[in-house]
Amino acid sequence: MHDLAPMARFDGLIASDLQDVTSDPAALDSSGFWAVCADFEGGLVCARFGTVRTAPVPAPVPGAWRGPRAGDWISSLDRVAYTAGVRRIREYIAAGEVYQANLCRVMTAVLPDPAAADVDALTALLALGNPAPYAGTIRLPAHGVEVATASPELFLKRDGRTVESGPIKGTGRTEADLLEKDHAENVMIVDLVRNDLGRVCATGSVTVPDLCVVEKHPGLVHLVSTVRGRLADGVGWPELLAAAFPPGSVTGAPKSSALRIIDSLETAPRGPYCGGIGWVDADRSTAGLAVGIRTFWVDRSEAAPVLRFGTGAGITWGSDPEREWDETELKAARLLAVASGAHRATGRTA
Repeated sequence: MHDLAPMARFDGLIASDLQDVTSDPAALDSSGFWAVCADFEGGLVCARFGTVRTAPVPAPVPGAWRGPRAGDWISSLDRVAYTAGVRRIREYIAAGEVYQANLCRVMTAVLPDPAAADVDALTALLALGNPAPYAGTIRLPAHGVEVATASPELFLKRDGRTVESGPIKGTGRTEADLLEKDHAENVMIVDLVRNDLGRVCATGSVTVPDLCVVEKHPGLVHLVSTVRGRLADGVGWPELLAAAFPPGSVTGAPKSSALRIIDSLETAPRGPYCGGIGWVDADRSTAGLAVGIRTFWVDRSEAAPVLRFGTGAGITWGSDPEREWDETELKAARLLAVASGAHRATGRTA
């Protein structure tokens, strides 16, 4: 797969002709069209492409993607460890150290045929089996970035000096499954995102146009809010990313305490999962970065190349450990079926 040309695909556009790769966020304020992959742990890859054209996601090509079987995945936290982690977070909440924290696990499976593991071919499968508003591909094999995302969540959208975030908190199979706990969690994260953006936006410009709106996605529903502001003079991408990263919806509140707890309980790095994935058009001062959830990435640093996928849940005092584990399973099941090739367009899995 290292002979596949570098490319990126987002928002009905495909970018090719790689010009530059950097880890400096200031480059996003310069010129050109950039694909951006920010790891949860802080690693940043920005790739500038010379050619950008309109192109729909193509129909899947048989054989272009061979994924792991649904039973081949190993979780960084099994059910016992995950539910124990939920109970531990509830102890932290009882002690007043945190209001809520996201607990995640990373799923890993050996790729059955690394030569038939083109992430853009996986994106084509995801577009059919799990369409998502912030779906896309970044394929930079020489730089260790091969990501296919079906993210439903907006991290940062920019239009000139206006910036917007769309945090998701609250998940169920149907709207009837959403609990008071889900609404409380969403409001808590909205406050956190308002504070994050308030550090770099003009005083008084941060608003919440939408609060706890129910959005339907394949196989589940989410509560989604919108936080919007106008960037203060002199603020560019380095300042915006420093203020907003990592996304509040996948960390917790207060963010600093949640990050410390996450580090103590999770046993694998999240990588692009829960990071920021998307594009920046520096010439037009526009951008769309998704929160890297519902996201697959290829890791060829292992002796046998693997595919990884992350899943998690927000833990509050009202959390039931088994229910939170079930939520992580719900979020993963459909996506893992698509990646294995077992998903059918009817919505059933083989």
